[in-house]
Parts: sequence; C-alpha cells; structure tokens
Amino acid sequence: MNTSCSRTSMTKKAFASNFPSYSFIATMITRLREAGTQLRSLGRHWRRHSCSTTHLPAGSRKFPEGHRLQWRRSRVIEADADVTLEQFGDALQPPFPCLKELLYDVPGSEGVLNSPLLLIQVTRLVCGGFIFALRLNHTISDATGLVQFLTAVGEMARGALVPSIPPVWQRELLLARDPPMVTCTHHEYDDVPDTKGTLMALEDMAHRSFFFGSAEITALRKFVPRHLRKCTTFEVLTACLWRCRTIAILPDPEEEVRIICVTNARAKFNPPLSVGYYGNAIAFPVALTTTRKLCQNPLGYALELVMKAKSDVTDEYMRSVADLMATKGRPHFTVVRSFLVSDLTRAGSGKVDFGWGKAAYSGPTKGGVGPFPGVASFYIACTNKKGENGIVVPICLPAPAMERFLVELDCMLKDNDQVPDSKISTTFKSAL
Repeated sequence: MNTSCSRTSMTKKAFASNFPSYSFIATMITRLREAGTQLRSLGRHWRRHSCSTTHLPAGSRKFPEGHRLQWRRSRVIEADADVTLEQFGDALQPPFPCLKELLYDVPGSEGVLNSPLLLIQVTRLVCGGFIFALRLNHTISDATGLVQFLTAVGEMARGALVPSIPPVWQRELLLARDPPMVTCTHHEYDDVPDTKGTLMALEDMAHRSFFFGSAEITALRKFVPRHLRKCTTFEVLTACLWRCRTIAILPDPEEEVRIICVTNARAKFNPPLSVGYYGNAIAFPVALTTTRKLCQNPLGYALELVMKAKSDVTDEYMRSVADLMATKGRPHFTVVRSFLVSDLTRAGSGKVDFGWGKAAYSGPTKGGVGPFPGVASFYIACTNKKGENGIVVPICLPAPAMERFLVELDCMLKDNDQVPDSKISTTFKSAL
C-alpha cells in the first residue's frame, strides 16, 4: 500500500461540524517545548519530511515462503489544524472530535493481512502543540509491545543510539504444541448465535466517558463483602460496570452474559516472557452467568466472578489458547451479550517522550471500537479538570440504554444509605 503525501487544513468551522465523527485510533496530545526539535530517523523505516515533522511510513506485510516479514515503504501523511489544544475541552478525555481528520483512513488499511502494521498521522496545532494519532494492527503487538516500540522511538529521537530495552522477537514461544491439546475451557471463544438481536446497531449510539477518582472507588468499595475486601480497583470497577451495563441493555433474564477481562499474560508463562518481548501476549479470560443472577445478586456476586476469571490465566491456560487457535482457525472472541474491558492505566504510553515532553493525554479515543460497537471499554489513567488523578472509562451504548446506565451508576455511587448486600436494581425488577 502506498499513501500519498498530503496536507490538509482543518478550520474551526470544520472542528465544530465534525464533532460527532470518530474512528478507532490511539491518540497522544502534547505541547511543543522546543520548536526546533525534530525526531531523528529510526533505521531505514523512518523518513524526515521537509516541514519539520517526522512520521512513521505505513509499512505493509506479506508472508511468503519462509515466513519472512517484508516491508514496502510508503509516503507520509502530514496535516495542519487551525485549532488549539484548548478547543478540545478542559479535560482531555474520550470521545474526541474530528477523528476522521486526525487519522486518514487509508483505503485497504483496516484489514489484518496485507495491511499496515501501523498507521500514523501527526497533526500540528496553531498553539504549537501536536496530535500523534495511531492505528495498530493488533496481531503484531499488544499495548505493552506498542508502548515499548514508541518508547524506543522517543529515546532515539532524543539522541540514543539504541533502545534502552532491546526488542525481543521470539514468537516461537507462543506457538501451539505438537500435537495441539486444548486442556482448558475457553468460554471466551464460544459460538453464541445472536438469536434475539442483542448486538448493537451503529445508529443512535451514545458515547460518554466516566471518571472514577478516589471518592468514586471508595463509594463502590462500600458494596464489597468482607471476604472480598482485598479485591483490586480494576476488579471492583469491572464488576460495577458489568452489572450496570447489563441492566441497561435489558437482555432476557435467563440468557447468559459475559465479562471479558483483557489480561497481560507475560508474567503468566513459565518461565515469563523476556523483557523486551513486543508481540501480542494478552489473554481474554471470561466470566459468565445469567442476566437474572447478575442483576438480582449484590455486587459481590459479580466481583467474585471477575476475580475468578482473572485467576484462570496460567501458563497452561495460555498454552491451551494457542492450541485452540491452531485447531479452530483463530476464532474471534464472543461478542454476543459480552462486555470486554482492557486496563491501560499501567501501559505507560503517557511516559513516551519524542523530545517535546510527555503527553497531556495518551490512550484510546473512544469506547465501543471495532466492528461490534458497544462491546469494548478501556480504563485510562486521567487527571480531571479539578486536578484529581483517577481512571476515565469511555462507554458506548444505544442512547436509551445509556440513560438507564447513568441511573444505575449514579445509584451505585451516591445512594449508599441502603445496606449494600441487599441492593437490587429497580430498573431490572421493572423489566421482569
């Protein structure tokens, strides 16, 4: 794939009119500290443009005999926007406006095979800042690997001759066994027919972000039973969101619903994967129950399911996943009545420095991404406009479901006078 070198200018009018448009990318926004600084080249894959902006060429891959990775160099995309960072709002959090302008959707780049490994656009703002927008081919790397790569780029842009963490390929460590042996139960790949049309349509989707600081997490922990008090913030937050979201989408009371907790499995292997491994080493452990049980039981019920799902990820579990992929042709994870959450708060992308300082925001641009809207959400480290540190979670739901979600979440966060373990959703009871 060849991408022509193009320049665009985004006016303030276009900024306002394109606010509802989104695309699946990761965004980094920062302010320039030294206007004359430029990124240095990183091997032959980096190219310096005459307009003091450097981009990673979109390389595409083919796998001929011998399984070698072949690169085809492409031209770069550069853009200027007639807007300032302040126009994105007081608190930089998803969903962000004008995403189609911030990352050009190169025709044919959305696939897995014969598509770019990375699609990057750098847009200069009139205030002297810039937006670094990226789309990743997830088969080649996960968030940890991507951040390692971007960190290396930043180090070399600031003068290093080699990355501080040498990259490790070693993809053979994650190959299936011979013969394959699926030894674990993998409900995350169940073939579930959407008999009642529960997959969400693109129309009338509402995108909102929710901030969870220390006050909000403390409020949720009031619903945690004594024997689960050692649960993590991720676990209690996931249990809460899964329950509130399930109530909001009103599935049949006897249907199964799933929570998929994306897990970094690097340390789960025996021995652990080498430091520097930048491939995709994530797992999709799942907890499932019926709508009725999830919504009528107190929060501790969902919390225990989430904690159990996370503990399922072991070396044998990961070997079993690899064997399943080899025998079943790499199935997609189950999306019917599923909710997938990915914790990016410790991914480290906010520490990447290309020579102009750390990002004011770094993370996904919205929730519910990909071909199945509303399924996925991300936990992103964030500082709100009050200066409080916490987690921001983008949620995507049909507009009526979003209203019900707001009611349920608000009840969990503010109505703590009731006995926690006796709390049952009034929305769910009225729907039965």
